[in-house]
Amino acid sequence: MSQTSGPRVRSRSARAFLRRSSSPEARTLRLLVVFSLVIAVLVWFLPSYAPLTLLILPMLLGSLNLGPRPLPWFVVFLLLLLVLLLARQPEINPRLVAAIGVIFAAGFIILLTSFRRSRLGVGGAQGESMLVDLRDRILSQSSIPPLPLGFHAETALRSAGGTPFAGDFMVAVRPKDDTRLEVAVVDVSGKGEEAGTRALLLAGALGGLIGALPPAEFLPAANDYLLRQDWEEGFATAIHLSLDLTTGAYEMRSAGHPPAAHRAAGSGRWSLRSDPGPALGLLDTTDFPVTEGVLRSGDAILLYTDGLVETPDKDMNLGIDRMLGQADQLLRGDFEGGAERLIRALGSRYDDRALALVYRR
Repeated sequence: MSQTSGPRVRSRSARAFLRRSSSPEARTLRLLVVFSLVIAVLVWFLPSYAPLTLLILPMLLGSLNLGPRPLPWFVVFLLLLLVLLLARQPEINPRLVAAIGVIFAAGFIILLTSFRRSRLGVGGAQGESMLVDLRDRILSQSSIPPLPLGFHAETALRSAGGTPFAGDFMVAVRPKDDTRLEVAVVDVSGKGEEAGTRALLLAGALGGLIGALPPAEFLPAANDYLLRQDWEEGFATAIHLSLDLTTGAYEMRSAGHPPAAHRAAGSGRWSLRSDPGPALGLLDTTDFPVTEGVLRSGDAILLYTDGLVETPDKDMNLGIDRMLGQADQLLRGDFEGGAERLIRALGSRYDDRALALVYRR
């Protein structure tokens, strides 16, 4: 037993070494080392034509593609190459000293960035792609599932300043073996990137809750989740629509959110619906009153966030009146593409905006 344990351990160690050496990051490191050596050869034999500052190129490529573990060693390797190549420079002048200072400063900045990334454990480009993938996967929950003939829904989202991350989001689901469409429009406190990370986390949680719980339990469960997070700005507003896709009957509940609007085809007028409860994440126990109605042929329901109706110099009630006026003008006789038309016409580009339009033909 003892005679065979040694070879087995060595075999496992060899396999682990081969796995590490054949990983994408190891291959990238080898390519960068070769690239750096090619630059060093050029600088060594052609010092008058190949400047030392060429070493910044592999340094920048390493900061984008290497993880926080190999990156510091690679930067140190480049700085040692720089020291060796100084012996081949024709003369030491102020311009050369400035170039050396720039290279060392770049290396120092990259090292600081690497230490900050060590908490995540991945390189710059890989970390960014992971974050973008997470954003896309979670925000895909806002896409409307296929609906039966006659029912339609559209969503539109804009973030403050046009950044990819927003504090406003939507989740929508049609539970399996159920005739209901569940849609929630949520506004997390803050805006733009500062609210984006909290919105991503909350979107993932609410995407799992909506449809998995009865409509009356969704907002209370979301409130409990927010209270457990203990965020400094730990509140959000939300409105939840549960629509029966056979009869058109719906239930609507609001948590500190602007009221939904219902357009009745018979009168051709928009009316405000929903009796708001308190915002999510503020009170331990609370009730969210239900508003009931029926979406008939030719009717529409509009769910939105306050970014569409509220500005620093305009009261929300005036903003809602303007929104309903725009909806009456832009959606008259044609709801298709209405969500995009409305979000382009309303709100400020300095605030997050989200809108869901549900209608029946």
